[in-house]
Order: sequence, then C-alpha cells, then structure tokens
Amino acid sequence: MLIDIGVNLTHPSFGKDRDTVVAAAEKAGVCPLIVTGTSIKESCGAYDYAAGLPGRCFATAGVHPHEARDCDAGTIPRLRELAQFPEVVAIGECGLDYNRDYSPRPVQREWFEKQVLLACELNMPLFLHERDAFDDFVSILEQNCPKNIKKVVHCFTGQERELFKYLELDCYIGITGWVCDERRGEHLLTLLKYIPTDRLMLETDSPFLTPRSLPYAQSRNTPANLVHIAGIVSAALSKPLTELSAETFQNSCEFFGIGRR
Repeated sequence: MLIDIGVNLTHPSFGKDRDTVVAAAEKAGVCPLIVTGTSIKESCGAYDYAAGLPGRCFATAGVHPHEARDCDAGTIPRLRELAQFPEVVAIGECGLDYNRDYSPRPVQREWFEKQVLLACELNMPLFLHERDAFDDFVSILEQNCPKNIKKVVHCFTGQERELFKYLELDCYIGITGWVCDERRGEHLLTLLKYIPTDRLMLETDSPFLTPRSLPYAQSRNTPANLVHIAGIVSAALSKPLTELSAETFQNSCEFFGIGRR
C-alpha cells in the first residue's frame, strides 16, 4: 500500500471523474489520499470531499503562495475552523514561490508566516511549498516554527544544499514524478540516498507532474501513477518496492496522524 500525500482532487480536470480516479488509485494500492487545499475555496472543497470518503481521503487546509494576494482578515479564522475537523490533517499548502510571483513577495511572506504560526498554535503538521525562494523560506521557518512542529517540503526539486538544510530543520521530504524527468530531475536520483528512511514520503501532485518515464502517453497525472514513481525511487535506492512502500506508508501515517485505516 502507498499513500499519496499530495493530490489536487479539487482541480477542474477531475470534475467529471473524481470518484473514478479515487477508485482506480485504491485498486492500484494507493490509499488513502491526502487532498491538497490551496485557497479557502479549495480547502473547503478538499474537506468536503474527504468527509464523504472517511478513511480513504483526508485534506489539508491552507493558502498557496500563488493565492496569497487574495488573503484578508478572514483567512486565518476560516483555516482555523477547517482545522477542527478530523478529516483536515495539515495546514497548507503554504510557502513561497518566487518562480512565478503570482502574488507580491512581501504578501507571500506575510501569509506564509501567519500560516506557520497557525500550525504552531494548533500543533498541526505543515504542508509546504518552496520554489526559488529558499533563503526567505528557511528564514521564516527558523524564526517562527520550532522543530517539534512536523513539516514536509512538498514536491522537493532542490539541490544538495537545500536538502541538507531541510533535514537539519527536521523536515520530511516529498518526492513526486519530478524524479522521473530525465531533463530536470535526474539529480534527485542521487539525492534520494541522503534522505533518511523515516523522512521520505511520496506524492503525485496530480493532475500536475505526470511522470515522463511512464510507458504510455498520458497528459493528466492521477494518484494511481504513484506506483510508477515508487518503482523509480525503489530502484534508485536499490530497495525492494515492498520495503519502500511500507516505510513511506508508515511515515505518512505518523506525519498526518491518520493511523492505519
């Protein structure tokens, strides 16, 4: 069994077959799914969907840096309300993204810090996003987030320097289909060996980041493809797939506090 810790099931591309996608993932051995919240609207949608599939789906509640420009005085209180539901297992997706700058950088930093503080207040895990913003991202974590607050750097694509710093901060590391991309992800195959066994988790970031090494053409990524990603990771680590699956499953259960359902 595998747990996909990052699935954007509220994305419009899943609008017509969301239940079928979840069933296909479960048939492939990928269950439960953690549905990502990226705005107040999407976080509410993630919670609503997870509540309808108890034990099979859970949700995060947060505001992605792309959406930080839309935050207001009601944002943190609404996230705090969502976090009270047992289906909501982390604060996020939150962080910084200086690659596209859809929100002004000062605004991104403000609302990232506020969500970090909320996670600390509630003693909840953080589901984190960082792209081309490493120094500011780390600074906010170091100033506001004690090591005892669990945190995962979702969709890690960085270099050795970034990885070692995240591990120093006791972060978990989320690996996606980026590791299957021969154009830009091959360095991750080498870095995998530096990730401690109890700090590795797997995700698809569906419907994005379809693994390029899939043996068939597919435009939309789905959580069932986590099996392929796990196979690439297990081969890179020279570790049996069953062993990797058990380790990452246990890591995800412990991180999100969901237990074996």
